Parts: sequence; structure tokens; C-alpha cells
Amino acid sequence: MTCRLYLITPPRIDDLAAFGRTLAAALDAGDVSALQIRLKDVPDEVIAAAVDVLTPIAHGRDVAIILNDRPDLAAKYGCDGVHVGQGDASYAQARRLVGAERIVGVTCHDSRHLAMEAAEAGADYVAFGAFFPTTTKDASTRAEPEILTIWQETMEVPCVAIGGITAENVAIVAAAGADFAAVSAGVWGHPDGPAAAVKAINAAIAGA
Repeated sequence: MTCRLYLITPPRIDDLAAFGRTLAAALDAGDVSALQIRLKDVPDEVIAAAVDVLTPIAHGRDVAIILNDRPDLAAKYGCDGVHVGQGDASYAQARRLVGAERIVGVTCHDSRHLAMEAAEAGADYVAFGAFFPTTTKDASTRAEPEILTIWQETMEVPCVAIGGITAENVAIVAAAGADFAAVSAGVWGHPDGPAAAVKAINAAIAGA
């Protein structure tokens, strides 16, 4: 399986309509498997508005919508799935809230043990990181690319690489065995714009 881009929204979206247009251009620029809506410390209605505006843009391009942290809202707003961290709802709670049909992904930092527990419980994917320095969040752990290789050799559940990934370094995690490369600032903060970033990331993955 080729590594695919897993896009994460910026932590703040001040103008939802303008961001929707930017997102549409980015998704049209190359292959993207999923969009995680990751808005921090905002009221539920802000998340609801983001889901409302961004879901049709994503679904129209065959991109899944994953909500960060909030399985209750993922179920309520009809998202395709939820991503939970170690400090959020447990996998079991998330699965109970979103049901059997939706995606549940779990942050596992740099721990194969946590990842195996999540996979055995039924997680749809596990996320390892951070692989590179990141400004998007305060990463408490650093993961080495070999964790992806070992995971691929031993487990069936897909793995996501996250943390500081850009067009310049995505080939490292793709070559190591990541099924998905999660990128936020590396797309939205790209000097040539998000669409150019998506194009460059896809090209780098293809060459890995």
C-alpha cells in the first residue's frame, strides 16, 4: 500500500468560508485520504459549524472527515470517524459512542505496546509520532522511523505518522512504512500555498 496524505486542519479557523475555498483547492491538488478537524479549546457550536462547512467539500472529493478528541460530537454530527489521544476518551468509550461502522484512530506516541493494545481492541489505525520537530502541538514524545517498519512487518492495522511532517521529509516516513502521513502546518504554512504543498507531498511520496 502506498502512503497517503492525511490532512489536519489548522488549530484555529477564523474565516470558515475562506478556509473552505483553500481546502477545496488543496484537495483538488492531489491525493488526500482524510481530513481531521482539529480545533482546540473552542465551543461545540464552532466545531459543528466547521463540520457543516467542510464535510461537503471533503466528501465531494472522496475524503473522509475525522473529528479530533470528541467521539460524542463525531457521532452527533455524522463524521466518518474520530481520532482519540491517550489523554482523551478511551478507545472503548470512543467505539461505544461512534458505533461499529465509523473509524476510530488512536494516538500511540512512540509506543508499540500502546499501539498493539489499540489494534487488538479494534482500532482502525494507530498513530505514531512526533517524528520531526513540530510547532502545531507540544509533542511529548519523539518516534524513530523504524517503529513504522517494525509495525508494518508485524501488524495488519494501518499506521499513521504524525509530527512535523513536510514535503521535505515525508519521504522518510513513507519509505519506513507509514500507511498515512498526517500533515498540518506543512500544508497550511507552505510558502507556495496549501495546494502546492499537497502536490509536493504527493510527489515526494511517489518518489520514496
